[in-house]
Amino acid sequence: MSDNDEMKPPVGEGELDFSGKYSRQKADEYFEKHQSSFGRRLSNRWEQHMARRALRLAGDPASVLDLPCGAGRFWELLAEDPQRELYAADYSEGMLAVARQLQPAGIVSRFKAFQTSAFDIKMDDAAVDGIFCMRLLHHVGEREDRMRIYREFYRVVRDSVCISLWVDGNYKAWRRSQLEQDRSSGKKPRKRKKDFQNRFIHPRKELEQEFAEAGFTVVGKVDFLPGYSMWRTYVLRKMERP
Repeated sequence: MSDNDEMKPPVGEGELDFSGKYSRQKADEYFEKHQSSFGRRLSNRWEQHMARRALRLAGDPASVLDLPCGAGRFWELLAEDPQRELYAADYSEGMLAVARQLQPAGIVSRFKAFQTSAFDIKMDDAAVDGIFCMRLLHHVGEREDRMRIYREFYRVVRDSVCISLWVDGNYKAWRRSQLEQDRSSGKKPRKRKKDFQNRFIHPRKELEQEFAEAGFTVVGKVDFLPGYSMWRTYVLRKMERP
């Protein structure tokens, strides 16, 4: 067993299969990926713009948990409000180590960072005003798993959640479904073979029903490129239980 393997947390009951894969090396590669080309840098810049819009729609929460925080890609954005109380968490200790090392020291010092699972967040009930959840839910294919995460978000948050997913109703989703059909039917893909195993497109109507069932109402939607891209960020508000 390598040193990196020893540092990985075990994948617990109900945890996602990919959750423990980010060794320190993989986390470094993840950070570099978003800086690796002009296209990726442009995409990252637009995602930051989307996130800023979503936070505005959420009412600019005074305290925020970034989960999963990954390599801290959104930390500077979240720290733009000098009064905001900041928390960051990830299931991967490798990701947290990269974030602490590669993000600006003045930004890092403002975050209370810790290792945790989205299924069992190590925070008290109603601990933060907002949860900021980017690039997690498109990995979650099972409704039961999504509901467990939403309910844990409901427990921990006081007011709002910004959450990104892949949704249907756009060109990229249609194109991906065609590639998946080709793959399942044994036809030669029209593009190079891609891994479809841990990324999922979710029907928008089903997602919005799930949010309501978990106790949230949709107050806003921010699309990456409307009609073209699968990426959508939902802004949800916690409803009081009857």
